[in-house]
Amino acid sequence: MAVVAIVGRPNVGKSALFNRLIGERKAIVDDIEGVTRDRIYGKSDWNGKEFTVVDTGGYVSDSDNIFDREIREQVKLALEQADVVIFVTDVTAGITSLDQEVAGLLRKSEKPVVVAVNKVDNNKRLNDIWEFYGLGLETVMPISAINGSGTGELLDTIVDLLPEKEEEDEAENKIPVFTVAGRPNAGKSTFINTLFGENRNMVTEIAGTTRDAIRWRYNKYGRTFDIIDTAGMRKKKNVNDNLEYYSVLRAIRAIENADVVLLMIDATRGFESQDLNIFEIARKNNKGIVVLVNKWDLVAKTTHTAKTYEETIKNKTAPFTDYPIVFISAKEKKRILKAIDEALKVADNRKRRVKTSELNEVLLPVIKQNPPPAVKGKYIKIKYITQLPSFSPKFAFFANLPQYVKEPYKRFLENQIRKNWDFHGVPLEIYLRKK
Repeated sequence: MAVVAIVGRPNVGKSALFNRLIGERKAIVDDIEGVTRDRIYGKSDWNGKEFTVVDTGGYVSDSDNIFDREIREQVKLALEQADVVIFVTDVTAGITSLDQEVAGLLRKSEKPVVVAVNKVDNNKRLNDIWEFYGLGLETVMPISAINGSGTGELLDTIVDLLPEKEEEDEAENKIPVFTVAGRPNAGKSTFINTLFGENRNMVTEIAGTTRDAIRWRYNKYGRTFDIIDTAGMRKKKNVNDNLEYYSVLRAIRAIENADVVLLMIDATRGFESQDLNIFEIARKNNKGIVVLVNKWDLVAKTTHTAKTYEETIKNKTAPFTDYPIVFISAKEKKRILKAIDEALKVADNRKRRVKTSELNEVLLPVIKQNPPPAVKGKYIKIKYITQLPSFSPKFAFFANLPQYVKEPYKRFLENQIRKNWDFHGVPLEIYLRKK
């Protein structure tokens, strides 16, 4: 998914603009809390184009007296990760030396940059924006992040600059991409090293050794895929330096770019809240999911230990529970290939397409026998079902009164799909539409 990064010196309104961009539209808005610092990662769409918005604010001391290494790192990494950069300035302050430093870095890049001159909330200030063409950047736009003026035009410009989506047929034939994600020190790098039979990553007992999302091609034993190792994602209160912050952003983007997420948890610690946060990022992005319970060799076991452990995990991720859990030991080289085989199956399931005729033949009789509950004396009739042409499985149910179909019945429909077709490990989306 395309990435739009917001950069600029402190106190110009970056966070206000971020909130405006992800909150203005009601379609896809997703603010992940507990993974990075407060409100820095979100999703938005405009004119049918979905994109990720990253606010790089909050990682520079509230002082614009010096252009220190944090701001340089902020802009450098934003340029590395972003498809489009929004450079926020303040019309009431004019161009500062800090603005000029940021503009100098942006001019050297080949990324599209839009200068958003903030706090333009009256006609007098509108006349002051011409000064900002002096930054040497082509596109300058007046906005007010607080009241929203100019943000629609800004979004129009942004989506015009975003790269086109990959064609569906190309995505169908591409090599599957697996992203290994999890908390620090869960064993992600050891898993990669064991898989390849060599030290692809440095492994130490110090949490946070891996800083970047690193990608390799695997082609052995009849299995071909790309695999990405990511930095461990800690709770926001523990993310306390710029380098780790951007490592977490890279990990999130690696999840967005994956077909299947291998969520690795530490068996000795259990499935904690941060594991659930990462699981939810993968689920909300409609990625295939395989949970790997690593360090299983260190757990004292009885006859039902694995079953109880699995039930505990699935209770926490409910209502989505249809995914594989593999108990492994990366260090002892146990069930590594089984984990990969499960991921390959999930990748295939994610590409599964069910014929419209088959969907209607199988599901309509079940729906007729178990119709949606009537609302205010109005009976809901579902007349037609089809799978939508999308990268992940999405199904549209056409009904006379779709607005009255509630979440419990949508889960019933999803369960019927899972009962009849193999979507193990893959989140499904159910839409009710007007017939």
